[in-house]
Amino acid sequence: MKVLVVDAGGRGNAIAHAFSKSEKVVEVYVAPGNAGSEFFPKCKIAEIDGKKIQSIRAVEEIVNFAKKKEVDLAFIGPEEPLSLGIVDRLEEEGIPTLGPKKEATILEASKCWTKDFLASIGVPIPKYKNFEDAEEAKEYIKEEFKDGIVVKADGLAAGKGVYVCGSLEEALKAVDEIMVQKKFGDAGKRIVVEERLRGIEVAFTAISDGKCVKPFGHLRDYKRAFDPEDFDAMRDYYMALNKKFYTRVEIEKLFKEGKLLNPNTGGMGAVSPHPYVDKEIEEKIMKEVVEPVIKKFKEIEGKKFVGILYPVIMLVKEEEIVPKVLEINVRECDPGAQAKLPRLESDLLELSLAVINRELEDVDVKFSSKYCVAVCAVSGALRGREGLKPGYPADHYTNQPISGIDEAAKDALIYANGIAKGYATTGGRVLTVVGEGKNLEEARKRAYFAISKIDFPGIRYRKTIGMDVE
Repeated sequence: MKVLVVDAGGRGNAIAHAFSKSEKVVEVYVAPGNAGSEFFPKCKIAEIDGKKIQSIRAVEEIVNFAKKKEVDLAFIGPEEPLSLGIVDRLEEEGIPTLGPKKEATILEASKCWTKDFLASIGVPIPKYKNFEDAEEAKEYIKEEFKDGIVVKADGLAAGKGVYVCGSLEEALKAVDEIMVQKKFGDAGKRIVVEERLRGIEVAFTAISDGKCVKPFGHLRDYKRAFDPEDFDAMRDYYMALNKKFYTRVEIEKLFKEGKLLNPNTGGMGAVSPHPYVDKEIEEKIMKEVVEPVIKKFKEIEGKKFVGILYPVIMLVKEEEIVPKVLEINVRECDPGAQAKLPRLESDLLELSLAVINRELEDVDVKFSSKYCVAVCAVSGALRGREGLKPGYPADHYTNQPISGIDEAAKDALIYANGIAKGYATTGGRVLTVVGEGKNLEEARKRAYFAISKIDFPGIRYRKTIGMDVE
């Protein structure tokens, strides 16, 4: 069978790699893909008449490619093409596709709607309030702020529209960035302001055919751009961002006073399985979160959810452990997929077909007991022709030559997030290095040993992935 994976980064390459392991798969196309899409056997970049697909948003190009190549199955990675209705279009053309239809993507496309929906069906969530007016939001924050608060853009913001604020000043600034400065465009027309929970955060995934839903692995995600006390890297970042000189001492002082953020990103790394999630916790999340969402979404909204449901959970200790939902996503996680999918023992093709044919109940979902640690190398602060740029998640240089990938691949899996042929950087997140091991420490050592062999101008990566920090 021929499979099409729609994705541009490391998540797509991890999905394609998982499909390539199936004996029934002869070719895996990735659209639009990147140079890393061809790292694994059977995997290749999708092209029409020698031209690559332009982007994940080029829905009609992707549909035309799938028809021309007579693709047997499509798997959609990112949220954006899902929200544009790519599943609807592919299925209209008779191409079986794993992913939710457009109407079901509201669970991720609107955090405000989803919070109201979860509250209405009794799924545990933080105390929250939605706002369309920036000044009203600020007044609420001033009244409610205690020891932290979270401000979120309502719409899709590539994983960057969430501000976990440790000070009142930080929270008010977050409202301005989202609603006044419109940092995330229309995604920031509305915001959610919610209490900051303390506990253990879990990226949990489940897979559903609309009738049956089963666990699909879990992981610990690391979204902060910098290690907790990497003030040297923060100094480079903020000097470039604010075009102002700081000493290291000043940066440390401003950070501890809550006047400078350690920015949230699309993800700097992940560990799978989550070290704190056992069978009992998994069953609790399924019973109290996942199953009610799938069931009530159909009963109340009249919409089936088919695909991967990815709730972000905070395990909060009250009289007992309560899994409170921070947000819901409707697709595979990134870079979590890179840490999780190498552990998948089930055949991804058979599993996908079972979902599409509404036969998930008859299929087992199995993961190995090994650990995987995924570390993202990103484009950091760098001085070039346009002066000093702060690096990911802000403005960064691209087209920087990369060395050491082939050497690193001897010790770990390499999934490319933003790499061009000839090994040059094309984006903020450049590549994800995945170490595997029988335990967490062994997997960490392999990941960091491999990534130490890779270099490019401005390279930056966190040193604490797999450790007990944010």
